[in-house]
Amino acid sequence: MARPGLSPADVAGHIATRGNWTYSRSGGPGGQRRDHVATEARLEVTTDALVGLPEPVVRRLVRGLGLSDRPLRLRSGTERLREHNRERVLARLTARVAQALAPAPPSRRATRPSRAAVERRLSGKRRRAATKAKRGTPDPD
Repeated sequence: MARPGLSPADVAGHIATRGNWTYSRSGGPGGQRRDHVATEARLEVTTDALVGLPEPVVRRLVRGLGLSDRPLRLRSGTERLREHNRERVLARLTARVAQALAPAPPSRRATRPSRAAVERRLSGKRRRAATKAKRGTPDPD
C-alpha cells in the first residue's frame, strides 16, 4: 500500500462514510415487523467516495474494485436489525478493499531443470517403455 498507517479497515471506513447508504424492507422471516421496518442495508460506492485518499491507493482501488466500469454495490438483508446488516456490508467492503490493496504475487521465473533431473526423468521413461514392450504378443516362432 502507499502509506504504512493506512489499513484496509481505515480505507473501508473512509469509503463507507462517503458511499451512498440506502435501507429498504427486507424479505424473509420476521413476522409483522419485517413489513414495517427497513432493515436491508445497501451501499453503493463510486469513484466519488475515494476523494481524500492518496492517489496510489485510489488507483489500486479503482482497478481492484472495478469502479471505472460500474459502481460497487453491496447489500445485506439477512439479519433482523439494520445495524447488523450494515456491519455485514462493512465487513464485505473491508474484505474487498483488502483484496484490492494486496500486493500482486511475485511473477514466476522460468527455471531450467538440472542435468541430473533430466537424466532421472529419461531413465525412468526408458525403464517404463522397456516394461511395456515386454507385454507385446509373443513371436509365432
